[in-house]
Formats: sequence, C-alpha cells, structure tokens
Amino acid sequence: MLIDTKNLVSMTEANQNFSQVVKKVDEKGKVVLLKNNKPKYVITNIDEEQLVLTENEILEVVARRILREHANAFKELSK
Repeated sequence: MLIDTKNLVSMTEANQNFSQVVKKVDEKGKVVLLKNNKPKYVITNIDEEQLVLTENEILEVVARRILREHANAFKELSK
C-alpha cells in the first residue's frame, strides 16, 4: 500500500485531537496512524458501497482465516 505522508498521524495526536483526525479523514479519505513511528492502523471513511464485499473479497477473507488457523498443518504438509 502506498502511503501519502500528508495522511500520517501519530497515536498521541490522534488521542489528543481525534476530531481533527476525523476531519482529515473526511478531506483525504483515509489517515494512517503511526505507533512507535511505524504505520500501524488505517482509519477510512466508509460509504455504504464499501460495506458490501465482493465474492472474491469474501473468498480472500475466508482463505486468510483458514491459512492462519491451520498454518502448522500446512507447514507439515509442505515438507
């Protein structure tokens, strides 16, 4: 993911001025929160169209969950 440096906000700033962070999200569409000077979280503006997952997105979520839950079994199978 490409990160626009204008959209970076520290956790401290977000905690102290959350309303300013929300205004920035409204203007820019998303903000990246830094924790220990590293990108950690993304706050985005969600419209109703984004709430509906495509079939491929649902499959991706399920696949990630299966891989995460059964990682050890997959490692053994790959030997």
